[in-house]
Amino acid sequence: MQALTRHSHLAWVLGALLFALGAPASAQTPAPEVWAQDMREAVQRTPVTVADMFGREETRQLPITVFRPAGDGPHPLVVFNHGRAVGDKRATQGRARYEHAVRYLVAKGFVVMVPTRIGYWETFSDFDPEQSGTCRQRNFAPVHRAVSDQVLATVAHARTLSYVDASRWIVAGQSVGGLTAVATVSRQPAGLLAGINFSGGSGGNPDANPGSPCSPEALERHWAALAKSAQVPMLWLYWRGDLYWGDEVPRQWHQAWVGGGGRAEFHQLAPIKGDGHLGLDRDMDHWLPVVDAFLAKLGFTQPAIQRRPPATDWAEVDDDSRVPLSARARADGYRKFLAADAPRAFAIGSKGGWGYATGDYVTGRALGFCQRSGQTCQLYAVDDDVVWPGQ
Repeated sequence: MQALTRHSHLAWVLGALLFALGAPASAQTPAPEVWAQDMREAVQRTPVTVADMFGREETRQLPITVFRPAGDGPHPLVVFNHGRAVGDKRATQGRARYEHAVRYLVAKGFVVMVPTRIGYWETFSDFDPEQSGTCRQRNFAPVHRAVSDQVLATVAHARTLSYVDASRWIVAGQSVGGLTAVATVSRQPAGLLAGINFSGGSGGNPDANPGSPCSPEALERHWAALAKSAQVPMLWLYWRGDLYWGDEVPRQWHQAWVGGGGRAEFHQLAPIKGDGHLGLDRDMDHWLPVVDAFLAKLGFTQPAIQRRPPATDWAEVDDDSRVPLSARARADGYRKFLAADAPRAFAIGSKGGWGYATGDYVTGRALGFCQRSGQTCQLYAVDDDVVWPGQ
């Protein structure tokens, strides 16, 4: 997406994207692709060779979405890995981004690389290196090798970039991306400091068998064997009410990992509305402090969680005439914010942009929506309070 130059157009995009990202786009009006200019978002590619469970080997260009903090670095690295949709839905998986989680990590000082693995997005085809066999006869070794090979290829690419310090890196991921983190930790790659597993596993089908994954004991045995070669610490985060794994299976997987010699701190967070498997995106308020404490143990203590500022006496929250934005921005954005239920937050930009969010982690997400264009943003209102300090 090219940089937008008109503030009115910019404000419309920043505000409208809040709900466009959370709802399916119509066939006639697909949502525009989002680029976070403030994090210098870019897609780079590097060759990788992977094999599937049948021994078929392919060399493809691995697309990697890169996000960067301010400054030239070199910055430590996080490789963040995506999940796997069920059945035919995999064909529609687009480029992996995880923008809100990435914003937190970039604010911590990391370069974040999100590889969209072979078999997804632009490399979707009949070649599927993540196929693991039938439910009764699972073969996880080729899958773990293929997904971790792509992490290692991403790190090898990072070593060619002057702004990345690939001697200090962390692997993380959600769902099969969490499995990818586990697989990578077991290989003891150079420079790896830790792994973070969000709801990791394999074999779930929330539509056909909610909470009851296919042959979980097979993965349990495999992870117990992999743990013997693992050295760095891990953080495992799951949520109760996970429609892929249920409540007990993740605990059994963790016990197998630790019993096999791995190191992993386990947290199972309270249920969220809907599917607990989606806690990474829908429960940032609760997982952020856990991850922040884990990273602090590794020496990464830079503050990055967006806190709610105190209320000010700038204006009453429903007095939109005091909002330092154009009339159109107030009409397009702030009045919609006022009509939304709490929790809610509204942010304003230095160049006339704005963003607002409702629900989970509203302060960080509202600022993120505003900052996408590269401008500096501040919170104006949170819930029923104006927090803007004035000009």
